[in-house]
This record gives sequence, structure tokens and C-alpha cells, in this order.
Amino acid sequence: MAAEIICSRWTALVLRELLCGTTRFNDLRRGVPLMSPTLLSKRLKELAEAGVIAVKPTGQPGVVEYKLTEAGEDLRGVVMSLGVWGQRWIESSLSLKNLDPSLLMWDMRRNLLASLLPDRRCTVKFTYPELSAGRKSWWIVNKLGEVDLCSVDPGYEIDLYVSSSLRSMTAVWMGISTLKAEIEAGNIELTGDKAVARSMHAWLGLSPFAAEKSRVAS
Repeated sequence: MAAEIICSRWTALVLRELLCGTTRFNDLRRGVPLMSPTLLSKRLKELAEAGVIAVKPTGQPGVVEYKLTEAGEDLRGVVMSLGVWGQRWIESSLSLKNLDPSLLMWDMRRNLLASLLPDRRCTVKFTYPELSAGRKSWWIVNKLGEVDLCSVDPGYEIDLYVSSSLRSMTAVWMGISTLKAEIEAGNIELTGDKAVARSMHAWLGLSPFAAEKSRVAS
């Protein structure tokens, strides 16, 4: 019965988003971009019926939040162990196929260490030159510790420009490569505020599994 609840397709990823603090439907969609809205609604309903999540009204018409119950929070170790296993045993070249810039940027925004950026509004523009016009440019804006992700130019002065292939930035975020190595190889270019650029390795929060080393034979 436990397997029926948590092993259906996409459920582990929905749980991951909830465990990371996501509570709204549209934000859950951003964290699992390949999942259809209809299927997401179905999985949330199933998790609620199983007592894994509770549906809470927000006071706004038609808007609810999804909160983990004690049973749902108790799945943290299961979901994190799955991520650790994947980092250790799934070949990195497979992980770096079929990349999605929206998913990468959403996770980068969530893990960014805002306290290590200047104590003012700070905007970093990421550009992935090889992608189509609607997917190549992203802006991360930090203001007083609140971090926003924009896919449309927010109109703020840019502190740091980051130009990178999507593969290189994903490899850094996953811990497969390092920012220093990708910059030295010419795969990532930083332009703008030198202090923000120098500290990027610190404020760019990586995947929670980045420290896990691959055990796949090379």
C-alpha cells in the first residue's frame, strides 16, 4: 500500500517540491515542468486522500496551499535517499541530456544564498546562447533576502551577466563540474560586478545532492 501511494509516476518529484517548501499549484508546476496540470491535480488529490498532504485555504477565492502532514514530512528521508542514489549511480552523461532551463533556474533560485549577495537589490542575468529566444534569458533578482526568478526582463540594472551553455551550468549545479573549471575552460563567462562574480561559487546554491560523488565506473 505504501508503494501504491509514493511509487506512482511523478509522485516522488511532487513530494520533493513539497519538502523543499513549495505550497502553491503554479509553483509546483514550475518544479515539475514536464508534468501535465491534470496529472498534478490528480496526484495532489491522491496524496491528500492518503493523508500525506493537507489542503489549506488561503483566504483568496479559488486559491489553496498544499502542506505536508506529519506523515508527509516523515517521507523526507525516503525522497532524499532517492536523490542521493541517483547522484551516485546514474551516469552523469544521462543526467545531462534533455535539459530544461526553467527547471534548472527554478532550483538555482530556490537554493541561492541571498545573504552572500550585496545588501541591496542585486540582479543577475543568465544567458544560454544556444537556446531559442523565449528560453535563453533568465533574471534572478535578490532584494532584502527575497529571491525572484524572471523569464522576462524585469527592467532592473544588471549587476552580473552570466553566459553559459545550459549543459555547463547544469553540470556545475549538480556538482559534476565546478564553476572554476567551467570558467577556465571557456564554457562560462562572467561580466559585471567583480565582487559578485568572485563570490558566485559561494552564493550559487547547488543541488542538495551535489556533494555526493558518483560511483559509476568511468
